[in-house]
Amino acid sequence: MATKTKYSDSFFQSLNKLTGIPMSKLKSYAKENNPFNILEHPGVVDPNDRQLEKINKLNEFIASYNVLKLDQENEKITFKSPSDSGKYFASLLGGVKDKERFLVAFLDNSNSIIELRTVSQGTTNMAVVYPRDILKMALANDCSSIILSHNHPGGSLRASKEDVALTQRIVDIFKPLDINVIDHIIVGGYSFSSMAENDVLPSNKMDVANYEPIKLSVAEEEQVEYISVDEEMEL
Repeated sequence: MATKTKYSDSFFQSLNKLTGIPMSKLKSYAKENNPFNILEHPGVVDPNDRQLEKINKLNEFIASYNVLKLDQENEKITFKSPSDSGKYFASLLGGVKDKERFLVAFLDNSNSIIELRTVSQGTTNMAVVYPRDILKMALANDCSSIILSHNHPGGSLRASKEDVALTQRIVDIFKPLDINVIDHIIVGGYSFSSMAENDVLPSNKMDVANYEPIKLSVAEEEQVEYISVDEEMEL
């Protein structure tokens, strides 16, 4: 009951601010009638011309919002497997050979994309990633998890030691915030590989959060065969 009262008060306060209809008139009508009538049948509160115009504008906004939200729900991109995310990022980065690009997908709790951002564009063999910027984006999106992806302009699909180290740095930042790094997709040519699927994705926090910029080099001679994160720590 307290929750209902809270939202009722918020509804009337917002309606008052947006339309200019006095709170006393809104609450008086709502005592014995459905408050939604005020929006659906504005004549019930006898608004003046300016108030009626604002109610009509508000109704137009609500209708447009509902239609756009429904379209967005139908068009949501949801990842159910590494293959899903790999194909998605390969479609965005496939064949890109002029520069290295680093993308981050911010996901809700159903693994649907809230927002996709290009966080870095570098040269053919290097990009600089700024963890602080990724953190700001993640908090702004109120995301539950993220997927990282970048391309190797040379076409290699192998994760380098630098790729693993960068991912670990991101995990160190997000793990304490209960935001999961669920994959890092590497795109080479029009193909992709998943660090999660290949068991090289760091999953546990290993060090204190480090927000210094990360230089990510993809020179072919620096590429290494896939090794487990545990083995990486032993070397």
